[in-house]
Amino acid sequence: MFNCKLSLRGAQRATKQSSKKIQMLDCFALLAMTISVFIAFNSAFADEFIDRNTAVVRVMNKAAGKAQTLQMHVGKTSEFEKLSIAVRSCKQTAPYSAENFYMFAEIRKGDAKVFSGWMDRNEPGDNPLQDADYDLWLVKCE
Repeated sequence: MFNCKLSLRGAQRATKQSSKKIQMLDCFALLAMTISVFIAFNSAFADEFIDRNTAVVRVMNKAAGKAQTLQMHVGKTSEFEKLSIAVRSCKQTAPYSAENFYMFAEIRKGDAKVFSGWMDRNEPGDNPLQDADYDLWLVKCE
C-alpha cells in the first residue's frame, strides 16, 4: 500500500485506531478526487476536434500555372491529373478554439508515394507536399 500523510484537526483528538481509520479514509478520498479530476480533464480535451466528411483542397499544377479546388470525401481516393489523393481523415478544431483544419492524406504520383501525413490549414508550410510539378494545400473540412 502507499503511505498517505493527511490528517484532519479532529483526528488529532481521536484515538490511535480512529486516527488510522480517518487517515485511510482521507487517502481514499484524495485518490478518488485525483481520479475524478483526471477523468474530467481528459474528457474536456477528448472532443477537441470535430470529424468532418469532406476535405476541400486546392491543387496547383506549377508548369501550367493552373489551380483547382477539389472536394474529396474522407475514406475515398480522388484523381487529379497525375496525382492520386487518398484522404484518410479531416478534422476541425472545436468551436471554442481558434478555427483550424487538419487533414491526413496519402498522395501518390504514379506508383511513387510523394506524401503521407497531416496537413494543417493554418500552417501549410509545416508539412507540405514537396513535388516539382504540384502544390497542394488544405482549404477546409466540411
